Amino acid sequence: MRLLFVILFMLGSCALLRAQEIPSEGGRVYNLTMPSTLMQGDRNYSVYLPEGYETDTLRRYPVLYLLHGLGNTNTKGWVERGNVEAIANRVIAEGRACPMVIIMPDAGTDGPGYFNREGWPYEDYFFQELIPYMESHYRILPDAMHRAISGLSMGGGGTLVYALRHPELFAAACPLSALVTFPTRSNNDSGWMDKYPQVRAWATSAMQPENAPLDLIRNATPEQLSAISRVRWYIDCGDDDYLYEGNLALYMLLREKQIPFQYRMRDGAHNWLYWQSALPDVMTFVSLSFGEASSFIR
Repeated sequence: MRLLFVILFMLGSCALLRAQEIPSEGGRVYNLTMPSTLMQGDRNYSVYLPEGYETDTLRRYPVLYLLHGLGNTNTKGWVERGNVEAIANRVIAEGRACPMVIIMPDAGTDGPGYFNREGWPYEDYFFQELIPYMESHYRILPDAMHRAISGLSMGGGGTLVYALRHPELFAAACPLSALVTFPTRSNNDSGWMDKYPQVRAWATSAMQPENAPLDLIRNATPEQLSAISRVRWYIDCGDDDYLYEGNLALYMLLREKQIPFQYRMRDGAHNWLYWQSALPDVMTFVSLSFGEASSFIR
């Protein structure tokens, strides 16, 4: 009988813990589609709308574009594995970030990749169709000072290149475990380049000189470097991540070019546990970049 009581007590404690971890109220994620002329069909995306979005119809919000990694989609990535809804609700409720809209586009279905290549004009789609569509269909503040971008792995590489190529469009850029350069064979334990032909096809596009983050920085003019320096940069990569070499090279190059940035190398690897733990700090960082400090820091 005593054992049964202990078991029931433990189960009740677990239920209470889950109730505390998952807010009963808050924002919601919606999985939707949008039309695209460039991509010749509908494209999937997910959107997180913060609590109060539906009721306070006069309020407009800053926006974070959050990019998934290779092998994921908008739903399989940040929505399902990244637990973005619960994390965003908690961080906003705790006063660690301002309410914001989070857009998660799909670059995995029929792709993958965030860069243009034959039959896949994804970067053009992102800037010419996706951003205008979101700003016309949601109450998003349509200026660079209220627009940020972040992403993991392949999406971290996309974050880097998009903000380096279009620094005038973003207040902040936060690449996580970014694909900056391809890992050396000795550091590529999974051998994914050899296992998956689709990866190799994407990689060929990703590492073209025009899409290589380090080359974009090295070859930037003084005027371009000045524009890049106005973006607030937050870079995070785990000490056991197989992409750490490229991120360290990025660290050294940004210092050499005197571009201000924040850099984090925490205990962790290339996995969702690490990225879930990174998202709250990203949300705080971009909130400060939006100039929203007085409205959310408690």
